[in-house]
Amino acid sequence: MPVTLPLPLRKLTVPSIGRRRVTTQVVATTTALCAGFGLLAAGADSDNENIKNVAATAPAEQVADDAPAAEQQAHSHDPAAWDPNKPAADNQPVAFPFLPPPRPTTVRPVDAVVSSGFGPRWGANHFGIDFAGQQGVPIRSVTDGVVIEAGPATGFGLWVRVQQDDGTVGVYGHMQDILVHVGQPVRAGDVIATVGSRGQSTGPHLHYEVHQPGVGKIDPQPWFAARGLDVMNFPG
Repeated sequence: MPVTLPLPLRKLTVPSIGRRRVTTQVVATTTALCAGFGLLAAGADSDNENIKNVAATAPAEQVADDAPAAEQQAHSHDPAAWDPNKPAADNQPVAFPFLPPPRPTTVRPVDAVVSSGFGPRWGANHFGIDFAGQQGVPIRSVTDGVVIEAGPATGFGLWVRVQQDDGTVGVYGHMQDILVHVGQPVRAGDVIATVGSRGQSTGPHLHYEVHQPGVGKIDPQPWFAARGLDVMNFPG
């Protein structure tokens, strides 16, 4: 006959299969949770890394882009930062100081018309050009040079001889007053005398000659023309 134990003496046993199943479910759930946390952590690390990279690069580019504006703003409030020697921007006009025109190297000796040219005249040779100027009109040095003679001269009354810049000698005759002395350097356009009628003269005028070394007296007209001056054409 079967023996029945009282209830307090019975053991409640859980089948091993059930325990294994619960344990497996717990482990699987824990593993899944850990994996999920790992992905979240990895994602967070990746985001943090991207943020670090952006933070590291963006300020440099922004600073590079904003540097000219910041510098310009700083200089706009600093009068000492303006440099007058700094070249202007490409789109700004550059102001140049006024430069005088180049000084001429050959000038007309007197503001007067040519009344007589080089060549035969009155049965003799006329070795220069006559400019029919009024009494006292300024006579200018034709070129740069040095005065080599100034004073009385036969036939000319008074004359001035200038060693000219090309080696020739310019002769000025019949003047009223001499305003230079021997050895004085002169430049083209300097007043050296005034128009007169001294010596063998029929009226106030300037007689001008050009003496070329080794050749003698030459026609002043082509000599002037070779230097870019047409003395035969006088607008007055």
